[in-house]
Amino acid sequence: MTIELWSWDTPNGRKISVALEEMGLPYTVQPVDIANGAQFDPAFLAFSPNNRIPAIKDPVGPDGHPITVFESGAILLYLGAKTGLFWPADLRRQVPVLEWLMWQMGGFGPMPGQVHHFRQVENEADRRYGLERYVRETRRLYGVADRRLAQVAFFAGDISIADFAILGWVWRHERHLVELAEFPNVRRWYATMMARPATQRGFAVALQ
Repeated sequence: MTIELWSWDTPNGRKISVALEEMGLPYTVQPVDIANGAQFDPAFLAFSPNNRIPAIKDPVGPDGHPITVFESGAILLYLGAKTGLFWPADLRRQVPVLEWLMWQMGGFGPMPGQVHHFRQVENEADRRYGLERYVRETRRLYGVADRRLAQVAFFAGDISIADFAILGWVWRHERHLVELAEFPNVRRWYATMMARPATQRGFAVALQ
C-alpha cells in the first residue's frame, strides 16, 4: 500500500521525500500549496493540526490499520521504526541519531528559517538586525556540524534519519548566506549525500 506524502517544496518537505526514497517505500505526493493557504484547509488540519507540512498518511500502520503522522522529525522516526532502516535497534546507537535529529529540529531549521524570513523584510533596519542576528547563529550551527563531521562520516556515525533531516536544510545553504567552502567537512558530507541515487530521486520528485 502506498503512503501519502502531504508536502511542498521546502527543506522539511525534502527531508521526507529523501527518506521515502532511501527506504524504498512507495508513496504518492499530495501537494499542499502553502503559498496560497492550503495548510489551513480543514481536511489537512484534521491530521496536521499545527498547519505545517509535511504530514503523511500510511494506510498500513503498526497494527495493520491506517495511521497519520505530522511533524517531520516524528515522521522520520516513524519511518525508521517501520522499516528498520537508518534507525538502529540498539539504544546506545539510537542516542546520537536522536541527538542530531533534535539538534536539527530545535536549531538547524528554526535559525536558518529566520534568515529566509528576514531576507524578505522590506524595512532596511529591521532586515539588517534580523539578518545579523540569525546569520550569526546559523553560521555557528554550521560550525557545530563541521566539527562533528571532522570526527565521523555521518552525523550519528553511520548514515541515519538524522542525515536526511539535516540535509534538507543544508540544501538551502545559499539562502542562508553560507559558502560550504568555509565548512569543508559539511561540504564533503553534503557531496556524499547528494551523490546517492535515492537521495537524488528524493530531491527530483515534484512536491508542488
